[in-house]
Amino acid sequence: MRIVLVGGSGGIGRAMLSGILERFPQAQIHATWHRTEPADNHPQVRWSCVDLTDENSVADFAEQAGEVNWVLNTAGLLHTQKQQPEKTLRTIDPEFFIQNMQVNALATLLLAKHFHGRFVKDRNAVFATVSAKVGSIEDNRLGGWTSYRCSKAALNMALVNISIEWARTAKNIAVVALHPGTTDTQLSAPFQSAVRPGKLFSADKTAGLLLNVVESLTPQQTGKFFAYDGSEIPW
Repeated sequence: MRIVLVGGSGGIGRAMLSGILERFPQAQIHATWHRTEPADNHPQVRWSCVDLTDENSVADFAEQAGEVNWVLNTAGLLHTQKQQPEKTLRTIDPEFFIQNMQVNALATLLLAKHFHGRFVKDRNAVFATVSAKVGSIEDNRLGGWTSYRCSKAALNMALVNISIEWARTAKNIAVVALHPGTTDTQLSAPFQSAVRPGKLFSADKTAGLLLNVVESLTPQQTGKFFAYDGSEIPW
């Protein structure tokens, strides 16, 4: 079992890494970090510094990873030190909008471009990216968070496009979007006070639930958007 874990140094990513090591003690894992190099060193994990918005960086990483069973992308952007999600269109900032698009949407397209052809062909494989329910156009009832919503909607469209194209040439791969729910990480920290009781998950719980979904996937489910509990979310 060879697994690529993109964003392995983030909140959900670290928990996913621990869950993978527990479930697949023989797996070989290629994990990425960007700003903070992980201090831990596990013999099954090979860490790489990857800029997901730089195609050369992604291409080099894919070359190093070689043949894979799963590619799981947990990286994402909601806010920065300077910019919070927009509450109104009056606060749209072009640079922040483009940054959201690069991290939340373009990165997955680059990963797909450079990992295509590297998946095992003799068993089921998975290409999955953590999206968000707020990226569902049909589910949008509140507005706001424009850059994040738009970038996750773009991500969802990208994944559908990938699934359609790969279904013609790589029929053993399930390409899916995953909604993790609200998780207790740095990404959600400024907004946790508004979360309903019982709906704020620990990173370990989220990781376990998402891994349950990934493990259950079949190629026939490609092009779908799944929540942490396995239910399907409308695009």
